[in-house]
Amino acid sequence: MRFNRMLLSVTLVVVALVIQVCVLARLQLPGAVPDLLLLTVLGLALVYGHVGGALVGFGAGLLADLAPPADHAAGRYALVLCVIGYLAGLVKPDNGQLRSAAGPMLVVVGAAVGTTLLYAGVGALVGDTAARHVGLGSLLFTAALYDLLLAPFVVPGVMALARRAENDPLADSSGGPSGKAADVSSGWLSAGTGLRIGNQRGGLRMKSVKARAARAGRIKGVKRL
Repeated sequence: MRFNRMLLSVTLVVVALVIQVCVLARLQLPGAVPDLLLLTVLGLALVYGHVGGALVGFGAGLLADLAPPADHAAGRYALVLCVIGYLAGLVKPDNGQLRSAAGPMLVVVGAAVGTTLLYAGVGALVGDTAARHVGLGSLLFTAALYDLLLAPFVVPGVMALARRAENDPLADSSGGPSGKAADVSSGWLSAGTGLRIGNQRGGLRMKSVKARAARAGRIKGVKRL
């Protein structure tokens, strides 16, 4: 991973972990806790791919394992997020574009359910049966619900930041030859605002080309006279 990827990933993971521990964990919501760290890993994995997603997931999970008030074995959540980040990175299309929000939302639901099941499964292997007392069904439902509600405010922003740090032209332009199939991250961020930065830049470029052509035409006309 390049330095800009590492710097951005570490910054986003630390911020997400602090917010999750200091704010979300203290809301006393029924069932699971909204997993902001998981959503951050998913957003980065959808841009960096399966290898980057696995590395970011492992680092984020290990940090969560070591950060207080963690009460489970170190490495447990690192293993879970490593697997989830790898699988989420496989969803990244070859052209780097996600044409609708349905795909990422399905990834969020699958990741929330998969994270809960994997965490409970690893806990059963090491003798932690806390999920049985809370109720695994309730944890699965609330984890998917909370993460699904939080995802539109987190995942597209993380994807946009990751692409901007990569200097990816997809961060500034709409996809497809006709410009109708926009990338999902820019689509979510610009929903309701009417802003299309790529189209504005394209319009300015076309205006400048037309202005140069008009000037050239005037010069040729003078020479002919």
